[in-house]
Amino acid sequence: MEVKVESFQLDHRTVKAPYVRKAGRLVGPKGDVIAKYDIRLVQPNMDAIPTGGLHTLEHLFAVYFRDYMEGIIDISPMGCRTGFYMIKFGDTPEKEIEGVLKKVLERIINTKEEEVPATNEVQCGNYRDHSLFTAKEYAKEVLEKLQ
Repeated sequence: MEVKVESFQLDHRTVKAPYVRKAGRLVGPKGDVIAKYDIRLVQPNMDAIPTGGLHTLEHLFAVYFRDYMEGIIDISPMGCRTGFYMIKFGDTPEKEIEGVLKKVLERIINTKEEEVPATNEVQCGNYRDHSLFTAKEYAKEVLEKLQ
């Protein structure tokens, strides 16, 4: 049986980042809807967010997105370092998620070092590999392109 991975079916040469794209939708046996979103921050094969900045964005996205949206199951960075996948309960319009993304990016730009959550050896498996400076620079760049 051939398994089709949605992201491997996407022609990465044709997409124009940044964007929010619904990448999947599942309905569970009890009717629960789970949706997966591709939150692409930088252009595939043209840029990649350095690991320290991506790691800091991951920590900030984990908290800040949940401050504005309910039903989030997970927000995880893509291995290619061009964005994140968000998995959540319910079918939320992409424009609504893009609006939340803008609020989150604005908040990141104003975040102070001591406000980045879970950057210690107890709560993070690689707590030394963070860069708020890089996270802020990419947040500014993405926000400017989304305006």
